[in-house]
Order: sequence, then C-alpha cells, then structure tokens
Amino acid sequence: MKPLDTSARGVYLIAVTPFRENGELDLESTDRMVDFYIDKGATGLTILGIMGEATKLTAEESRIFVKRVLARVNNRVPVIVGASAPGFAPMRELTVSVMEMGASGVMVAPPSTVRTDDQIAAYFDMVNETLGPDVPWCLQDHPVSTGVQMSISVILRILKNSPSCVMLKHEDMPGLAKLSAIRAASERGDIRRISILTGNGGGLFLPEEMTRGADGAMTGFAYPEMMVGVVNAHAAGDIERAHDIFDAYLPLARYEQQPNIGLAVRKHIMAERGVIASAAVRKPGPKLTPADIADIERLTRRQERRLREIQ
Repeated sequence: MKPLDTSARGVYLIAVTPFRENGELDLESTDRMVDFYIDKGATGLTILGIMGEATKLTAEESRIFVKRVLARVNNRVPVIVGASAPGFAPMRELTVSVMEMGASGVMVAPPSTVRTDDQIAAYFDMVNETLGPDVPWCLQDHPVSTGVQMSISVILRILKNSPSCVMLKHEDMPGLAKLSAIRAASERGDIRRISILTGNGGGLFLPEEMTRGADGAMTGFAYPEMMVGVVNAHAAGDIERAHDIFDAYLPLARYEQQPNIGLAVRKHIMAERGVIASAAVRKPGPKLTPADIADIERLTRRQERRLREIQ
C-alpha cells in the first residue's frame, strides 16, 4: 500500500470496531463496514482510534482487526492505524507489525502526562526515534481526549523536528483560528506544507474548516456521505452546495456528538443501515434507551426530507 504523504486529502473515515453481542470481534461486519466506507467515497480509513475503542482491544485483537481491514481494503485506499500507547515499546511493536501488514502510516497523540511545551516537544522527539525515519505518521491534536493542550508554537516546533510527520489531525475546539495560523505558517515558508485533516465533533465545523485551509476530514459519522459531499463540493468551488449538504445532516450529526452515548448512537445507525450486525459497544460502554432510539428515528426522517429538498 502507498505510504502516507503530505498530499493526502479528502475524507479519511475513523472506523468503528464491530463487535458481536457477546463482545467478540465481528470480522464479517468488519468486511461490510470497509466496503460501505469505500462505497460512500472515503479516500482513506483510520482504524484503532479513540472512537474505534482501541483501548478495549487486546494486543492480539488489534493485530487481527488491522489484518482483516487491510485484507478487505486490498490497496483500494490508504489505511492509517492509531499507535498511541502508554510506552514506546508497545508503540513500536504495534507500528512494526501494522506497517509489515501494509498500513500506510500510523497516528500518535501525546500522553496525558506531558503538559509544558518542552515536555510535549521532547515526547515527540522520542516518537521520531521510536518510529524511525521510514514510518510516515500523523500528529493527533485532540485535547478533549488527551487532556493535553498543544499550542500553535509547539505544533510548529514538532513539525519542524519531525520529517516523517506528514499529517496533522486537527481536532482542537474551538480551533478555526489555530487551523488558520498553522496553514499560514506553511504558506509563509516557516514550515513545510503538510496535510491537515479535521476531526472536530464528527465534522460539526467542516465547511468552515475547509475554507480555512483544511485538506479534508478525518472523523466519523454514521452518514459518511455527508463529509464526502461537503469536501467534494468545496473542492469543486461550490461553497454554497457544501453548506447545503452539511445543513441537511447537521441535527443528526449534532445528536451523535453527545458525550458518553455518541458512539452508541453511531453504531445503532450503522446497524440500522445494515453495515454492522450489532450495535454493541464493548464494556464499559453505554446503551441507548428507547427514548434515545425514538429521537434518532425522528431525526433520520427529518434528514431524509431535507436531503430530498436539496437534490
């Protein structure tokens, strides 16, 4: 598979990890999920992310899942694998394993233990040493999950010191000014231009982020065609069309971004769409109430009506 590089753009879907009702990996649903994402226009996939319940998998399950995804993808799109880990030994072990399987690159976020700019920069110097010069990687900036606030200056510092970092997954929120500043730095020549894919709230600010210089999205939503439509319309210069598509999906996208139950909402909808056999979230994880499901059904009906209106 082609290695990840700075030209990456489009929509890299953050994939869920399908489970059976008993909590086991559902590899048959994994195959359908891969086909679904690609059929809906994904230009890449990202697996073993936060919303992929990576921390709930054993090391062996992670390898089994990655191998199955890569086999099903069969070089159709690039695949990035989340490699963040408490220590560098497991990070390197997983990275070596998935790159040998054919992954295009890995994604790394800072651990919650680093706080100052110097600590953060030093950590990613060690990431560079751990991954080596031949593994392209994506820097994940997600303070909500990591608890680490990476300033603009420290991100620029990391990028200057990391020749193999080819992508930034920007999901600080609010983050439009930060995105603009990083893109402006590359336009001035302060840093090389890298790919910037955004992940804020399942794409809740995607039209504005595209206008600010993002190359696309790296996030998840039960209707990935929304993000694909927005990015494609924006690339074609039809900004109003991009906003119209986004607006049609916004209420359901907003509902899916609720803390705690968001992943359960996404998996429920994907099960209803026939993508995965079960909406199971591995324990510990939430379950939807009948009232939640009624909300989703209402929002889905209203979404379908709005889509008919803009077609």
